[in-house]
Amino acid sequence: MDSKRREKTNYYLDIAESVLKRGTCLRRNYGAIIVKHDEIISTGYTGAPRGRENCIDLGFCIREKLEVPRGTQYELCRSVHAEANAIISASRKDMIGSDLYLVGVEKGTLKYVQNANSCSMCKRLIINAGIDRVIIRDSIENYRIIEVAEWIENDDSLSSQSGY
Repeated sequence: MDSKRREKTNYYLDIAESVLKRGTCLRRNYGAIIVKHDEIISTGYTGAPRGRENCIDLGFCIREKLEVPRGTQYELCRSVHAEANAIISASRKDMIGSDLYLVGVEKGTLKYVQNANSCSMCKRLIINAGIDRVIIRDSIENYRIIEVAEWIENDDSLSSQSGY
């Protein structure tokens, strides 16, 4: 057994990666956890709203059928995104000043989603939740830290930016 202790950021990203395994999307699954003062506040993964059938149960993805490119027309998607599900499950007072850890995996290849980022709708939720930073896994050891204040300052709703 390796005696080297896992550094904390990758420890939380590992947990978010475990959460994504509950995802029900046929294209890519994400897992998110919200952490404040080294305490996990909530978790979320990609899946249809409660009570609705998931894409894996239906056997198809409407966005895939329509060949919708990544980062566009999320209104066609059945899923609630991982970040949104994590935010829904937490109290705003607990999220103020927290970090959101995000990991995405391509369903077909099981590789990490390249250049993963929150979509514009999730960015708005993250901003309003009071979350300070989003940490996104790029590889098993590498990640990016995004200061949410940058999203406020560089308002992507005024241009066309892709997310998932």
